[in-house]
Amino acid sequence: MIPEKRTPTLFQALLPIGLLIVLLGFNVSFFDDTLAGSNQVVLMLAGALVGLIGYRLGYSWMGMRLQIVKTISTALPAILILLLIGALSGTWLLSGVIPALIYYGLSFLSPVIFLFAAVIISGIVSLATGSSWSTIATIGVALLGIGSAMGFNEAMVAGAIISGAYFGDKMSPMSDTTNLAPAVAGTDLFTHVRYMMFTTVPSMTITLVIFLVIGFSIDTGPFAAQGNDVQQVIAATFNVSPWLFLVPAILFTIIMLKVPPLPALAVGVLLGGIFAVIFQPQLIDSLSDHSGNYARDAYVVVKNYLWLNSCRYWRCAN
Repeated sequence: MIPEKRTPTLFQALLPIGLLIVLLGFNVSFFDDTLAGSNQVVLMLAGALVGLIGYRLGYSWMGMRLQIVKTISTALPAILILLLIGALSGTWLLSGVIPALIYYGLSFLSPVIFLFAAVIISGIVSLATGSSWSTIATIGVALLGIGSAMGFNEAMVAGAIISGAYFGDKMSPMSDTTNLAPAVAGTDLFTHVRYMMFTTVPSMTITLVIFLVIGFSIDTGPFAAQGNDVQQVIAATFNVSPWLFLVPAILFTIIMLKVPPLPALAVGVLLGGIFAVIFQPQLIDSLSDHSGNYARDAYVVVKNYLWLNSCRYWRCAN
């Protein structure tokens, strides 16, 4: 006889959440590094409690397992994108793409309007590509480096980048979520975008005003000398060339052609590795074990940068 499936009571629904909050509070108090494994154990304990409650409500293990697998499969593309974003930042750093963006950005961006410009630039790129994550992983990383070199707080710069990236993603006709929402609601794309403007444009205007006021209220005196020092360090470490801009240009073109994020980011990672081998031989030589075989040394160094930066998202490297 198949047991009758019942709806959980409010207490049953809140019990796993309460347990999770309490145990996470214990972890913060008892462990120096809660991301080293203790939080994962707590999540599994809360999941086990949910399973027990579901079983008592008449749900079979096979049915719950199917839902677990379905949820994991839904989240898997985002996990893979995070891995590729880490690899992308690693190969773009090694190839000199991000240092070149920082080098030239310090020449053209004034500290007074930098935060304002970071919002605008991120918004335009995200509006053109329809992808906030790709924007943050590419031009966003470069803008963060420029802001750090100018002496801005990194959290503030990240806020400007994310604000622009998500605004552009939300308003872009090329964004998957912007297309999905009207399709589900039963309206057309541009009607959906028009009505979103009632909330996003005022919030974006307030954001721009805030960052503009911050820019004009800070002392920009030390920034010029600090920016020049960073440019000298970059020039001494990397072969800075306008040719390096081909990599982001090709990636943005691919994204605008509506290539899915995973293969698009994979192309960006591959191009970063190729340009590293071509444009940064002295850097690869300094990072290698000097085997005397440049092809071998380049492969090892590029692979290590790709892997270690991917691992930053999963704590798999020391």
